[in-house]
Amino acid sequence: MTTVFLDLDGTLTDPRAGIAACINHALERLGLPTRAPDSLDWAIGPALIDSFARLGAPDPQAALVLYRERYSTVGLLENTPYDGIETALAALRDAGRTLHLATAKPHVYARRITAHFGLDRFLDQQFGPELDGTRNDKGALLAHALQQLGLDAADCLMVGDRHHDIDAARAVGMRCIGVDWGYGPPTELDQADARCARVADLPDIVAKLAPFPG
Repeated sequence: MTTVFLDLDGTLTDPRAGIAACINHALERLGLPTRAPDSLDWAIGPALIDSFARLGAPDPQAALVLYRERYSTVGLLENTPYDGIETALAALRDAGRTLHLATAKPHVYARRITAHFGLDRFLDQQFGPELDGTRNDKGALLAHALQQLGLDAADCLMVGDRHHDIDAARAVGMRCIGVDWGYGPPTELDQADARCARVADLPDIVAKLAPFPG
């Protein structure tokens, strides 16, 4: 295994401040109750149009447009790379791993975030949905990435913090590692797939991935 697909939100960066503020911006514009930022952790990771439906938006697509009003100019940079992430990515690359991004965030935003924080230099390719929702399903996104890169899923690994990452990896036949520092509830990754390897911190992910068997 030489190829690793990495999630963005909750895996490489902590996006809570920006995502919560932009969700509340949309809710306020729609005349709906706003939420405490730390009560919106469940919305970090899944496709936002589904989250707005769960939040009671009568037109989730309209809510998403309002969310993007703020996110595209301010919110995407209200974000913080996890401490040590650059060191971890460099160590994985130095161990011969090829790193790609696979995120539920539209790639036009993801690329701006990784470039702003200098994480793009570790990533060969970056995959995310289109703004119109094409490939919002992460399994479809991984299948697209494999096809574009000409890779066999059996030779790849997905790393993420939510069950969507694990479900997507399983859907395409890819191995997976779940990270414990992200936004999935404590039992979420185990419920998604008890066979998924788990890591508790960045040194742990390097220790497990650098010598990961091919």
